[in-house]
Amino acid sequence: MIRRREFIALLGGAAAWPLMARAQQPAMPVIGFFLLTSPDAQMDRLRAFRQGLKDAGYVEGENVAIEYRWADNQLNLVPEVVAEFVRRQVAVIIALGGNAGALAAKAVTTTIPILFIATEDPVRLGLVSSLARPGGNVTGINLFSGEVSAKRLEFLRELAPAATRVAVLVNPTGSTAQTTLRDVEPAARSLGLQIQVLNASTSREIDAALATFVPERPDGLFVSSDPFFTSRRVQLANLAAHHSVPMTSATREIVEVGGLMSYGSNIADAFRQVGVYAGRILKGAKPAELPVVQANKFELVINAQTARMLRLSVPPTLLSVADEVIE
Repeated sequence: MIRRREFIALLGGAAAWPLMARAQQPAMPVIGFFLLTSPDAQMDRLRAFRQGLKDAGYVEGENVAIEYRWADNQLNLVPEVVAEFVRRQVAVIIALGGNAGALAAKAVTTTIPILFIATEDPVRLGLVSSLARPGGNVTGINLFSGEVSAKRLEFLRELAPAATRVAVLVNPTGSTAQTTLRDVEPAARSLGLQIQVLNASTSREIDAALATFVPERPDGLFVSSDPFFTSRRVQLANLAAHHSVPMTSATREIVEVGGLMSYGSNIADAFRQVGVYAGRILKGAKPAELPVVQANKFELVINAQTARMLRLSVPPTLLSVADEVIE
């Protein structure tokens, strides 16, 4: 006969077995997700990322955890955030929101896989050794934002055919300013356009830059591809409308709040592709063997209401190729 004390001990041991089994299950992998901008303009993109992750077999909260960090355009925070991810031993670091974020992440760790979305050639940036075989611990998506700058200028000229002088707004502290000017300057010459370069890296500097339109207003405003400008999209749209200047940008978010036109890579699709790659890495794929994905979805978005406000007639040729016309 089993004495009462021995029975209680056996019962306690039996009750502990499922707890021990649960404790021995492998911990859920963690993705460190870092964006250089603020989250307010990223909801659609984040949904696309989660969809890509789901397509690869992972659902947030079920079999993968995601730690989100936002820098609100403060590049100096990147090393600290990446260092935190390294200490936590995350499975993957996703560094988005500009080339600088990915470069800063790469400088902190050479072992944890890093995924990026680059706005220009990642080989030239030093992120990867080659597009086909990146090498190291870094791979991602190339948006070709710089390479389509010339096409954006052509579309602006088509919408405002009388234009002769265009202001080009760049962020001197960002990583796309030199590339933008390198691509825009020859394109402007070929179209017979003069350009005026404006620099802004803060909200106040945007106000000051566009205040120069008062004595001599340009015929158009070309906003370079930079996460900072997307985060200031309402300010830019309002100022362009205030000065009655046709504006073209790289991201549709600016057009959705009143900007005139955008042309560039479909960034939501790039986020989805990052999600797919994150899932593949969680399953054991090595970044060194995952080719950099060349973005192949480009979209032209036109705000017809803004065009009417500016008394511009959108030509049928543009309407026929536009991916979306916002009424």
